[in-house]
Amino acid sequence: MATKQTWNASDIVDQTGRTAVVTGANSGLGIATVDALARAGAHVVLAVRDVKRGEDAARTVQSAKGTVEVRRLDLADLASVREFAESWQGDLDLLINNAGVMNIPEASTKDGFEMQFGTNHLGHFALTNLLLPYVTDRVVTVSSGSHRFPGSPHMHFDNLNLTGEYSPTVAYSQSKLANLLFTLELQSQLAAEGSSVRALAAHPGWAATQLQSHDGSAVRRAFMAVGNRFIAQDNTAGALPTLYAATQDLPGASYLGPDGFAEMRGGPALVGRSAAASDPESAVRLWAASEKLTGVTFPRLADLAVSV
Repeated sequence: MATKQTWNASDIVDQTGRTAVVTGANSGLGIATVDALARAGAHVVLAVRDVKRGEDAARTVQSAKGTVEVRRLDLADLASVREFAESWQGDLDLLINNAGVMNIPEASTKDGFEMQFGTNHLGHFALTNLLLPYVTDRVVTVSSGSHRFPGSPHMHFDNLNLTGEYSPTVAYSQSKLANLLFTLELQSQLAAEGSSVRALAAHPGWAATQLQSHDGSAVRRAFMAVGNRFIAQDNTAGALPTLYAATQDLPGASYLGPDGFAEMRGGPALVGRSAAASDPESAVRLWAASEKLTGVTFPRLADLAVSV
């Protein structure tokens, strides 16, 4: 079911009085998301690893109504995630888990997790659960069409860090599959607790961002550079599925992406996901593994915003 193709950021309903956190907000899709929400009147927190870069990005936001703020958050360091969450006060209407790394050489987070899985999934898993007591509306997690990558059609539960079998593309695909399974189980747990908060996911299609420039393969970087020039849409268009998921009345666990050919570009629409990304048993298993790895658990009913 496609949304109207002419929908764009100017159609966002007034966000005055609402607060949003956007991770990885100093460039690319993140800053485009911040700009659109701030223009609509929201107070937007740029949660970034490099505060100086975040402040530089914040100065580019052309906000006629809303405000922006920069706070430090390193998703590859669970201590930083906890520090960010512990410093939070007041309601948080919208959490957008946007930050990510893509197809990088093998590396580890500060806590010893494979970098792509640790940053793209575990960091956001911990952040979301720690902030959930403050969230009043929804959590949107940015995934990717790469969750369908042929080399990683499932979670590698016996070796989530891909130790001894690391592949940049398989690791990235697994992390993006994890984003979708996380959204699925988060929505299930929220519903079971009677919470009014919704969990949704989105992907940008092929958007020309700085993410591809960090690819560890020169061949892939060259291919992506050509694709960025001739196929990709810009950051503003790439952010539309996230913004639609963040501001429109949609069911929990919805997945948004572009409605054009192969979901690479176009207006925001409800899109499908792989069978692996739709498996509730895998979602439960990933959740349990993530709780064990991070030491962070789902908050209970008394801590959550609930339906009345």
